[in-house]
Amino acid sequence: MCRRAPGRALALVLALSACTVAGPVTAARADEIPKAPGHRLVSAYEGAPATARPVPGTPPPQHPYLAPNGRSGMHADAAGSGTHPYPGPLGDDPAVTSERIAPLGGECATATFDSAGRLVTVCGTFSGFLLKLLDPRTLDTLAEYRLPQRSSTVEAITRLDFSRIFKDTSGGAYFYLDDRDRVVLADSRGHVLRIAHRQLADGTWRFEADDDWDLTPYVPHDCVSWTNLFPSGVCDPVTSVMPDWQGRIWWVTRLGRVGTIDPETSVVRTVRLEGEEIQNSFSVAEDEVSIVSDHALYGFRADADGTPRVQWRRTYDRGTGTKPGSVNQGSGTTPDLFGERDRYVAITDNADDRMNVLVLRRGADVPAGRRLVCEVPVFGPGASTTDNSLISWGNSLIVENNFGYENPGSLTFGRSVVGGVTRIDVREDGSGCDVVWESDIRSPSTVPKLSTANGLLYFYEKKPHRLGIDAWYVTAVDFRTGERRWSRLTGTGPLYDNNWAPLTIGPDGTLYAGVFNGILAVRDRDRRDG
Repeated sequence: MCRRAPGRALALVLALSACTVAGPVTAARADEIPKAPGHRLVSAYEGAPATARPVPGTPPPQHPYLAPNGRSGMHADAAGSGTHPYPGPLGDDPAVTSERIAPLGGECATATFDSAGRLVTVCGTFSGFLLKLLDPRTLDTLAEYRLPQRSSTVEAITRLDFSRIFKDTSGGAYFYLDDRDRVVLADSRGHVLRIAHRQLADGTWRFEADDDWDLTPYVPHDCVSWTNLFPSGVCDPVTSVMPDWQGRIWWVTRLGRVGTIDPETSVVRTVRLEGEEIQNSFSVAEDEVSIVSDHALYGFRADADGTPRVQWRRTYDRGTGTKPGSVNQGSGTTPDLFGERDRYVAITDNADDRMNVLVLRRGADVPAGRRLVCEVPVFGPGASTTDNSLISWGNSLIVENNFGYENPGSLTFGRSVVGGVTRIDVREDGSGCDVVWESDIRSPSTVPKLSTANGLLYFYEKKPHRLGIDAWYVTAVDFRTGERRWSRLTGTGPLYDNNWAPLTIGPDGTLYAGVFNGILAVRDRDRRDG
């Protein structure tokens, strides 16, 4: 009984905070995320500053309904490339600042940037997601918009099973910034919102919902809530939203529904992938929408009336179960569109022994026998999985190993994952793929990024420590060679665990990382006062 009491007390506190209605939000100064004991006993910086070496190549096409490439969403652009055109930190005496969002939790996952460089992000707290406008230099909160609490949070609190939260990709974590600086997201009520931020006459900022499309007539929504603790129906949360090149808003749900919204008429069309789950986001080319379920990779197009239509489907090895380091039994990757005219699409599978990187040719007219370009096994036997998107640039792919990561409690007391990062290149003639280099980087769960302006890959790393210190680092790696260039300590303890959040490079060269207790920024000496 005594061992359960703290958990019950925590549940009560969280339940009370979840029922609190927030008043008007004013600008607030950032509070630093506290470090756990031991941060003075580990190295603060390793390696040496790198020299910028831009990588040649053609960037992904600029989507007409998204903010500029590098600013618009978790995966940086419509192709899901994971690349930024801005020069990230070179490691010249880099400094770390942070903002603590909530007493517990508060992770700011997706980071986007409006046309003036202000940071727009969604942060997860136990009382609900918060859409926040942050000063990119100080991380001060300029405006805040409260989103409804997810059913997984209510379940976690009432059943004392917090693993439910870390397997839930719904509620607004996947959102995008459109070409007019508006946030588009699906909240936990089954509504798709388009939200603008505006400056008032007194200089303060606020968010305003310009549009609200209700999907509840099309999506089962008998979900757990404080007023519905024992639902008897089906709860199918919306996972992600993205626009196509005609301006329709596409959306997907956990239980395999795929739909569109016409923003001009509010007409909704939907289809169902029976018996399949969708836990990842998706990517959009001019001619096709690429969606991966836990069974297959799809190419979709919309009919004239907006109804999603499957153009082609390719199954993959989904394995026999969910691995430690995966959200569900299936691919953990948002599809990457790359190569000349985005002719290739890449994902990983969930094969039991060794995960494979799969590269396929896109398009409805590709013969079945020519669809697969290559299938490359990566990482060690019995210890390979990823739940993060690949990085793609030119004909190159970067994949990291998340095997062994579950949640912020899984790597405490100095533990880490087996790790590994691999670069794979598609041959120029499309005849197959080759492994270019392999690295021992231990990046437990981050969505890594590439700065094409300086040729550095950025990972969020944790090494095992014999004294049990949980030290987290931003690590820069040479894209060409896989060599580690430098690592900068960000903090110690589970509050600095990034828990599936991406790294993001801002227009001013600052590197941002969502962590369990908020968000942090890393910038070189020459950019601290810029």
